[in-house]
Amino acid sequence: MSDIIARGNVENGDKLFKARCAQCHTTANGAPNKQGPNLYGLFFPKSRSFPGYAYSDPNKNTGKFCIMWGEQTLFDYLENPKKYIPKTKMAFAGFKSEQDRADVVAYLEQSTK
Repeated sequence: MSDIIARGNVENGDKLFKARCAQCHTTANGAPNKQGPNLYGLFFPKSRSFPGYAYSDPNKNTGKFCIMWGEQTLFDYLENPKKYIPKTKMAFAGFKSEQDRADVVAYLEQSTK
């Protein structure tokens, strides 16, 4: 884990998630998918495996896009989702701040277990 990810602030990540992610994603076990998938269990399944969510073709492909999410992969993805997975249907432009990304990763790691 990088030093910046290790310094992620859960409380700030919660605020950032609510402001910039919660309109499309939920994090609670059993919560419904919205425009984006429910992220409960995010750090365990591969990107295409949340039940009941219609993923874009790049997310469903095998190989490079069959992602095992972890702190570093999510940190990298959240910088620019469309660059990380070209043609993904996720409209979010990303978090440019490393600290914001670290904070959201810390929040998601705690809230999606």
